Amino acid sequence: MRRREFIAGLGGAAAMPLAARAQAPTRPTIGFLNSRSPQESAYLVAAFHRGLAETGFADGQNVTVEFRWALGQYERLQTLAAELVRLPVIVLIATGGEPAAMAAKSATSTIPTVFAIGGDPVRVGLVTSFSRPEGNITGISILTRTIEAKRIGLLREIMPRASTIGGLVNPTLPGVEQQLVDIEEAIRDTGVRLRILRASSDQEIDAAFEAVARERIPALLVMADPFFDTRRGKIVGLAAQHAVPAMYQFREFAVAGGLMSYGIDLPDAYRHVGVYAGRILKGAKPADLPIEQPKKFELIINLKAAKQIGLTIPPNVLVRADKVIR
Repeated sequence: MRRREFIAGLGGAAAMPLAARAQAPTRPTIGFLNSRSPQESAYLVAAFHRGLAETGFADGQNVTVEFRWALGQYERLQTLAAELVRLPVIVLIATGGEPAAMAAKSATSTIPTVFAIGGDPVRVGLVTSFSRPEGNITGISILTRTIEAKRIGLLREIMPRASTIGGLVNPTLPGVEQQLVDIEEAIRDTGVRLRILRASSDQEIDAAFEAVARERIPALLVMADPFFDTRRGKIVGLAAQHAVPAMYQFREFAVAGGLMSYGIDLPDAYRHVGVYAGRILKGAKPADLPIEQPKKFELIINLKAAKQIGLTIPPNVLVRADKVIR
């Protein structure tokens, strides 16, 4: 190629991207921050996409979704949230509990943010009101941390002679102190002792179950926590290995072989997050979108798991189950 032709080619190459950019609009980017891991949360991501689709948006078509996962390591969330803000993103999704929501709130006071948390967003300082969140943030309170008392009540119904119940808790979870207060209040006048077992790593989960076996703790409440969700298979397996009846927050634990769960339909909550994201993309302000709360809770009982550990579920509990895994 001669020199003049080469220079002319450079001029055309420089001009073409400008023309192309003028003709093709840039897709808006949604940042998706989550405390959990992508492998065990794929079904939740699918539900989020369904919510987006209900409002006319699809990843890779008219919107781009950028994902950041903390893999159960809450200390990473602040850095990941800052990464998404710098991209920049037009909407920030913060799911997987309070740790992600608090990191998102710290990272931006202007980018519209939609959260999904297990507790009270007013109590933890995310918003000032359920009906009028104000500021740049709104979302879903799935209440999973506020119904621990109900879970421990159900656990006591299937283990009425248990004088001690273990409580597996993650001490690094923001607001864990209130979680423990709620549990203590629930059993204050029952004569049952609560044995707290703290775990924020795989090694500490192993140690907690060793304590369950060593102290012959007859029942276990696995308290609501996103880190425990990322270790669902491990926890369910250890409960079966040590033959300890355990109660969990989501049906996914029971489906994975856990004894029982009481909580919401989590995929539906993620679908609602997608709907809110889509509404914001269409111009809605977070301050005008009230905090949503679930209206239905489901009790799931796994009779296969009960048989494996030699436990009979009382008929009065079994009849109240929304789903029985046989």
